[in-house]
Amino acid sequence: MKKLHMALVLLVVFWACRQQPLREDADFLKNLLARDPALAAVLARADSLEVQIIYTMIDRDTANHPTFRTFYHNVDSTRYFYPASTVKLPAVMLALEKLRALNIDSLDVYTPMFHDSVYAGQLPVVRDSTARSGLPSVEHYIKKILVVSDNDAYNRLYEFVGQKAMNERLHQLGYRQVRILHRLERPLSRDENARTEAVRFEKQGRVVYQQPMLVNEPLIEVPEKVFRGTGFIRNDSLIQQPFDFTYKNFFPLTEQHAMLRAILFPEIVPPARRFSISEEDRARVLEYMSQLPTETYAPPYATDTTYYDAYCKFLMFGGGREPIPRGIRIFNKVGDAYGYLIDNAYIVNFDTGVEFMVSAVINTNTDGIYNDGKYDYETLGFPFLKRLGEALYRYESEEREKNVMPEFSGFRFYYNDREQ
Repeated sequence: MKKLHMALVLLVVFWACRQQPLREDADFLKNLLARDPALAAVLARADSLEVQIIYTMIDRDTANHPTFRTFYHNVDSTRYFYPASTVKLPAVMLALEKLRALNIDSLDVYTPMFHDSVYAGQLPVVRDSTARSGLPSVEHYIKKILVVSDNDAYNRLYEFVGQKAMNERLHQLGYRQVRILHRLERPLSRDENARTEAVRFEKQGRVVYQQPMLVNEPLIEVPEKVFRGTGFIRNDSLIQQPFDFTYKNFFPLTEQHAMLRAILFPEIVPPARRFSISEEDRARVLEYMSQLPTETYAPPYATDTTYYDAYCKFLMFGGGREPIPRGIRIFNKVGDAYGYLIDNAYIVNFDTGVEFMVSAVINTNTDGIYNDGKYDYETLGFPFLKRLGEALYRYESEEREKNVMPEFSGFRFYYNDREQ
C-alpha cells in the first residue's frame, strides 16, 4: 500500500508540474509569458516601460499556403515610441520600387549612385570603400542596412526616395500612421530634412539618371505635440523638462508587424497593399534580412570583431555573442535609440518546422532623462527580448501541434557561396 500511495503522489506531482494548455483568447499571450517570472516582472511594468508585443502563429495547408492567428499584449497604435532603425525597412522597399518604376535601361540596383551637396546640411558621396567596386550603389546600401543596420546607408536611400514620396507612398499602401521625417544620426532642421541631396547614377562614365534636389513643401505638420521623460541633455547641461519627439519619426508597432508580413507573404496581402518590386528584389531583401555579419565579406563584416552571429538579432539572442544554432534563421529588422529597443522578426527552424512572427518594443530609459546615453539596454532591454523570443520559440517547439509541416524553399539562401 505504501508503494501504491507513493506512486499516486508522484503521479499527482508529475501532472501538477506539466504546463497546462493555454486558451487562445485575449489573455493568451499574457498568460503564456507569465510562465517565466522574469518576463512576468517586466510585463507587470508594461505601461511604464512602454512594452508592446505582437505574436503571430502560422499554419500551413497541404498546398503550403499560410494562415495566421495574431495575439497582442498592451498594444496601442496611437501611443508614440521612437522607432529608431526600423524606418530603414520601408526605405529599402521604396528605393526598390522607385528603381523599378523608373524603368530605365542600364539603371538597376548595381548601378553606381553618387550624391551631390546642394543645400545646407548635405553630404556628397563619390566612393564606398566597403564595396568590392569601391563605388556606392542601392544594392550595397540595402545589404548594409539589413545585415548590420547601417545609418548612413539609410540616409542615402532617404535622399533617393525623398521625404514627400516616402510618406505619400506608405500612406497609399495603407500604413497611414507612419511619419518618416528625418535622416538618422544627423541633427538637421525640419527644413533641411525636407530637402534631399542631388542624386545621379552613372555607368561607365555615362549618366544614366539624374535627380535634382527634391523638396517637400509645405513642411509636414504633426497635429499633436509628443513629449517623453522628465529631462534631457543639451550641450552637456541637463534641461529639466520633457524631451520633444514631435518631429521625430513615428512607425507604430502594428504597422511594422504588418509590413514585415507583407514582405514575407505578399500573396496574402491585397494587391493594392503590396510593394511593387520584382521577385528577385524581394528575395534580395529576405536574403540580407537573414544574413549574418559572419557570413558577409563585402562589406568585410566577417573579419571585423565588432560584429558576431547574433548582431541585430535581439529576439532570442539579446546582445549575446553565442553562435546561432544550426537550422535557425531570423528575418528581422531592429531598432535601438533613446532607450527604445525594438525588433520585428520572422523566426524559423528549417530542421524542425518551427515558424512564427513576433514584434516587440520596450523603453529602457528608466530614469526619464534623454540624450544622456544612460539606458538599461544590457540589464533590461536585451534580456527581455531574449527571453521573449525564447519563450515563444519554446512554445512553438514543444506545445504547438501542426497538421502540416511548412516548406521553406522561398526562405533558404546560400550566403557564403555568393559572398566569397
